[in-house]
Amino acid sequence: MKQGKSRFDVLGQIGALRRYARSLTRNDADAEDLVQDTLVRAYEKRSSFRPDRNLRTWLMTILHNMFVDRIRSRQAETRRLDQAADASDGGIDPEQDHAVRLAQVRDAFLDLPEEQRAALHLVAIEGFSYAEAAVTLGVPIGTVMSRIARARTSLRAMEEGPEHHLGTPTLRIVGGSDDRTD
Repeated sequence: MKQGKSRFDVLGQIGALRRYARSLTRNDADAEDLVQDTLVRAYEKRSSFRPDRNLRTWLMTILHNMFVDRIRSRQAETRRLDQAADASDGGIDPEQDHAVRLAQVRDAFLDLPEEQRAALHLVAIEGFSYAEAAVTLGVPIGTVMSRIARARTSLRAMEEGPEHHLGTPTLRIVGGSDDRTD
């Protein structure tokens, strides 16, 4: 019985396993992890060890195979991450950009003259028709339409900046219509 234990002297091979693991990983911490995993695997598979085999060779084979498996696993993970990145739409804009943009639009809206702001609010935010807004404001429907048109023009100018000239609007106010219909 004593002879069987001496042939399976795994602890006597730890120095060689550490040297080989450091040579493969080039990192002390990774080498220690690899040796530990090798010893666990050897213990789990001890029934497959044949007494006529060289224990050191058997352990080094386990260590080497575990190292190769880790490399393959990392490469597969990298490929999966790359494929996921390629399949994504490029990400989502940071939420703070939306908050800043919303604050800019709110400030531009609040900078409008009161009569334009009131008309635009009733139509775009409250969903009033031009006729309902005209009744609420106590002005003719044409005046409401004119105020809304001027408000939209001011907001578009804020959106486009000074370097753009009027063209296709990039900021569209919800509610009402850009086309006048009497």
